[in-house]
This record gives sequence, structure tokens and C-alpha cells, in this order.
Amino acid sequence: MIAVLKGSSPASELRVLISAPYFLAEIERFRPLFASAGIALIESASEERLSETELMQHAGAFDGTICGDDHYSAEVLAAAAPRLKVISKWGTGIDSIDVETARKLGIQVRNTPGAFTGPVADSVLGYILAFARGQPWTDRSIKSGEWRKQIGFALSERTLGVVGVGRIGRAVLKRAAAFDMRLLGNDLIEIDLEELLDAGARMVQLEELLALSDFVSLNCDMNPSSRHLINRQRLRLMRKHAILINTARGGIIDEPALVDALESGVLGGAALDVFEAEPLPADSPLRNFDNVLLAPHNSNASPGAYERVHWSTIGNLFEGLGLKRPEAPAGQLNPNLETHSAND
Repeated sequence: MIAVLKGSSPASELRVLISAPYFLAEIERFRPLFASAGIALIESASEERLSETELMQHAGAFDGTICGDDHYSAEVLAAAAPRLKVISKWGTGIDSIDVETARKLGIQVRNTPGAFTGPVADSVLGYILAFARGQPWTDRSIKSGEWRKQIGFALSERTLGVVGVGRIGRAVLKRAAAFDMRLLGNDLIEIDLEELLDAGARMVQLEELLALSDFVSLNCDMNPSSRHLINRQRLRLMRKHAILINTARGGIIDEPALVDALESGVLGGAALDVFEAEPLPADSPLRNFDNVLLAPHNSNASPGAYERVHWSTIGNLFEGLGLKRPEAPAGQLNPNLETHSAND
């Protein structure tokens, strides 16, 4: 971890802790904006997220933060209060923040819902196509000197089950509908069925979805009810050729149970962008399976989406500190990016 306080700052000056990795990578071009608002920056970098111990080193020294998946436990929040006024999450998921304790302490928690719906849904379809058509494996085979054809399937021959039919889940279903897949959905909350019916999807119980699906995409939030939602018992309900895709949160899957299912042939394969421990430990058994595709929590990758989240997160921070929300330069979210409106 690297902590740097930029600029001398009188006691009355606002201080903001910047720890979101994607935002830190772009901090230089935003520095004048913070300076003009009288904000001194404390930059604290980590490979993925700050732990409780790392956050405790800054507790009481900052008024707001732009954070990633840092562990804002009740203890950290209590130590950071009453000075801490706002936690501005870079992105959507706030499961690493004790939101109830923050509320009791008067600390605002803000995020950017729907920030990465498109790229995450695209990633899910990419995994489905990769397994259905087998491109990663045929590529490896031919580069190793073989000329061996492999069986592939048309998506119209396959059923997709989506667990968690929120923004991303619905986007996944819409994309899959264009490939004429049979579509199933499951969610704990009541869902507006009209949009799902337009995509040709029907809502079913989780057990039925697992038993009938060739691909299962996890797109639910991380909360107490979804922790280890996919456990040893539910993995046994899945088809032996089925592929489990997780672009949501690592804790939704019981990883040791998943490893056992892969080793025993209970499951056909998996595509995992998220893990219970991130970065994925070097000795994780998941690294050893040929039928598992892995990614470093990267399904949100999209320069255009990143830029929109940068400005949304800054705006949330400024408002939480009682400052005027800054606007992104008109028609120029980033001079190096081609961007599109939501209506494109």
C-alpha cells in the first residue's frame, strides 16, 4: 500500500481518500478539479482493495472517499466517524460496506447503479459462445500442432438460466434471446414479467433452473441470502455438461464445492470473473482445470463505461461533501474515447 498526501493542507481543508484502482490510474487529469474545490487528496493504492487494517491507518483523517471494494466494516466506520461524511463507491456493488452502520453514523453511501450493465452482459455472452463453439480449445489444439475437430453446439440448441434478473440479468437474457436460446430466470424479488416475456424467458424456482439449464449465469447481488447460494447440494442438481458462469461476486459460489464438482465430473465447466479471495491465490485449484475460463474481475472492462463512472463518482462525492456537482466536459468524456449515448 502507498499513501501519499498531495499538497499542504490547512486543518479546515477537505481531505478525500482515493483508493479505487481504476480511478487512481486516471487521477492526474482530475487533480485540478479537486484542487479548485479545496480538496486535498490522500492516495492509497492496493492490488485490488484495502483491508480493514489498511483503512484503519487513515481513519479520522478524511472527509470523503472514492473507493473500490474496500472493507468498510462497522469498526472502520466507527473509527472514521464523525469526520467521514460520504463514501462514493466507484461502481455498483456495495457489499463490502456495512451500509446499516454507515446509516446510523450519518455517513452517506453512494454508488453508480447500472454502470457496467453492457460490458458485463457482453462478457457473459462471450463465455457462452466460447464454450458452445469451443474456440479457446480449438485454438490451443491447433497451435500445439494438432488438427482435431471438436463438437460445437448452436445456441438455439441450448438453455440459459439467469440467477438474478436485475439490470444485468435482463441484459443477458435480451442478448441470449437474439441467439434463440431457451431462457429461464430466477430472482428472490418480484420481477416485471413483461420485459422477460418479450425476450421469451420464464421465471422458475432455482432448483428447476439448475436442473434444466445448459448454461447458468449468476447475476445476483451479494447479500446474506446469496452467500454460497451455489453450494454442494445445488451443484449436484446441474447437468453434467452444464457451464456455470459467475460475473457477479465470488462469494455466491462455495469454491471448495465447485472444485469438487469439477474434479468429479458433476459439472461440465465454469467461467469465473470473480472469486472469494481476490486476487485469486496462486495455489488455487481453479487454475488447474482445462474446462475453466478465468478472468481478473474484468467483465466490466469498457473505457466508455469507466469514464462515465469516473464523473458519476466524483459528482456523488462532491454532493456528499456539500459541494456543487461538477459536470463532465460537454461532448468530451475523454478526449481519447469515442463515446455513445444511452440512446445509441
